[in-house]
Amino acid sequence: MIGGRDVAGLPPYRRTVNTVFQHYALFPHMSVAENVAFGLEQHHVPSAEIATRVPDALSMVRLGELGRRRPSELSGGQQQRVALARALVNRPTVLLLDEPLGALDQKLRKEMQIELKELQRQVGITFVFVTHDQEEALTMSDRIAVMHEGRILQEGDPREIYEHPATRFVADFIGLTNFLDGDVVEQREDRVLVKAGAALSIWCSRRDSVTRGAAVTVAVRPEKIEMHAGDRPPEINCWRGRVIAGTFLGEHTEYCVRLDEGPDVVVHRQNLGLNGANPAAAPGAYVYLTWTPEVSLVLPRSTN
Repeated sequence: MIGGRDVAGLPPYRRTVNTVFQHYALFPHMSVAENVAFGLEQHHVPSAEIATRVPDALSMVRLGELGRRRPSELSGGQQQRVALARALVNRPTVLLLDEPLGALDQKLRKEMQIELKELQRQVGITFVFVTHDQEEALTMSDRIAVMHEGRILQEGDPREIYEHPATRFVADFIGLTNFLDGDVVEQREDRVLVKAGAALSIWCSRRDSVTRGAAVTVAVRPEKIEMHAGDRPPEINCWRGRVIAGTFLGEHTEYCVRLDEGPDVVVHRQNLGLNGANPAAAPGAYVYLTWTPEVSLVLPRSTN
C-alpha cells in the first residue's frame, strides 16, 4: 500500500518508487548530469523540464558544480549523492535505500547519516532504509521494523525498540544485552522475582503477560548496570563478581564481570572526567554490580 493505494498488481516501473542501491549503480560512461537525467528521459519528460530539474536535484545534494564530471572522478560520498539525486529527481512517493552507506568509511558514513536525515526532511517523502547496522538504524529512523525470517517481530520508534524490546531476538539485534534465563517465583503489584540458577534472584518490573512459574529471560543493557568497588551497596539486585577483562573504547570502558553466583555479565562504564579519569577496575579485582528492577526486562523465553 502506497498512500492508501494497493500497488501489488502494478509492474515496478509504474509504481511511484525509486531505489538507491548499496553500490550506487551509476553509469560510468555518463556524466553526473546525464546519470541524473536518465530516469527523466526514460519517462519522456520534455527536454526543457529536464534542463531545470537536473540542476535542481544536483543543487539539493550539494553537487551543483560537478554535473560534467564522470562518476570515477568523484569520492564515495559524492557518488552516493549522485545516486540520491538520480532517484529523487523522478519525484517518487517512496524512496527505497538498500544499505546505501555500506560502502563508505566510518567517518563519512556518520556525515552522510546526518545529510540523509536532513534531505528526507527537506523533500518530505517516506524513506524506507534497509540496514544491518544497529546504531545506524537507531540514528536514521523515525520508526524501525525488526525482521526475522521474513516476519516483523516488532515495529516502533527507536527508543521503544531499544528500551522495550518485545522478544529476545529484538533485544539482541538492537544493541548489546545481557541475558539471564530463569523462572518467575514471586509476583508483587509492580514487580516480579526471577530465579536464575541456584543462587541468582533478580527483581524485575512486572510484565502483564508474565505469570508465576513462567519460564522467562531477563535482559539488562550493559550501560544500565552500576559497578562498585569496596563494600557492598545496600540495594536489591546486587551481586559480587570478579573482573575478567576491561576494554577501553574511548567514550566508555567495557568490562566482563564473572558473578560469584551466576554467569559473565558485560558492563559499560562511561569514561568521565579529565582524560576519562574514571577509576579503572583491573582484571582480577572484585566488584559489586547493581541494577534497578525498572531496567530488568522480562521477556518470554523462546528462540526469538
